[in-house]
Amino acid sequence: MIKAYAALEANGKLQPFEYDPGALGANEVEIEVQYCGVCHSDLSMINNEWGISSYPLVPGHEVVGTVAAIGEGVNHVQVGDLVGLGWHAGYCMTCHSCLSGDHNLCATAESTIVGHYGGFGDRVRAKGVSVVKLPKDIDLASAGPLFCGGITVFSPMVELGLKPTAKVAVIGIGGLGHLAVQFLRAWGCEVTAFTSSARKQTEALELGAHHILDSTDPEAIASVEGKFDYIISTVNLKLDWNLYITTLAPQGHFHFVGVVLEPLELNLFPLLMGQRSIAASPVGSPATIATMLDFAVRHNIKPVVEQFSFDQINEAIAHLENGKAHYRVVLSHGSN
Repeated sequence: MIKAYAALEANGKLQPFEYDPGALGANEVEIEVQYCGVCHSDLSMINNEWGISSYPLVPGHEVVGTVAAIGEGVNHVQVGDLVGLGWHAGYCMTCHSCLSGDHNLCATAESTIVGHYGGFGDRVRAKGVSVVKLPKDIDLASAGPLFCGGITVFSPMVELGLKPTAKVAVIGIGGLGHLAVQFLRAWGCEVTAFTSSARKQTEALELGAHHILDSTDPEAIASVEGKFDYIISTVNLKLDWNLYITTLAPQGHFHFVGVVLEPLELNLFPLLMGQRSIAASPVGSPATIATMLDFAVRHNIKPVVEQFSFDQINEAIAHLENGKAHYRVVLSHGSN
């Protein structure tokens, strides 16, 4: 039996929950969980904000742990290896996206916490292809958030072929944004951070931002009209997107990774005349995750985390829900 924590209903507290995972299947990996990040997506799933939750729901998709068992056909990891697991727990491996290396775009990809029991427990299972071996010297206690927050902001840099000479901006310095600043600075870019928080303005500079602008000041935003080659928005609230688009240089790219539930209201003309583009993306492929982990170790990029023990799980979730997380919350098993 796997011992976990589950929400039994929407908006419910997490409770101890046991389930029998059955026999380990071919191409599967069982991970003994050491750490697991608490992502805002976990909170959204607990509260059924996206309308796709089913209960009992075991959240947790930023897993770091040790391989406890491997099924037939798994050969890239061995029992005892330190590994991580992110948003996806499996892929079809036959569609065009999978065969092209874009596993994160697989239409039938298996999510770790949608119709599948996640990492808020002592063990979790996933298809081997979605399990990524950790590089030497990575900090285990802070590595979990890289498997969702980290890859979410890193993957677009790779997919877009972002140049190290680019002038870039990050909207929102939180769980995603504080990682985006670090990755973009290490990539070689000139980084501007948009934030309304005085404390975060100081911290963004410490994390690597070259410039800070107040996201609530229209005049400050207007002062950088036509400057940025790339803007990444990490916030989940509605902003004046048309104002931000005016800060894009010709052929500039605006990228959403924060989940804004309201429809976007955009004026076409500034996009058309400047040949600007808008896009969004979900996490990244296993290969891109592995690249990101190596890059993070090489440049000493780490999520800023607060640790809670698994028996404090509801306190940890409340801490995140109340907007107090600085910047990522990680659960740990005291015996590990």
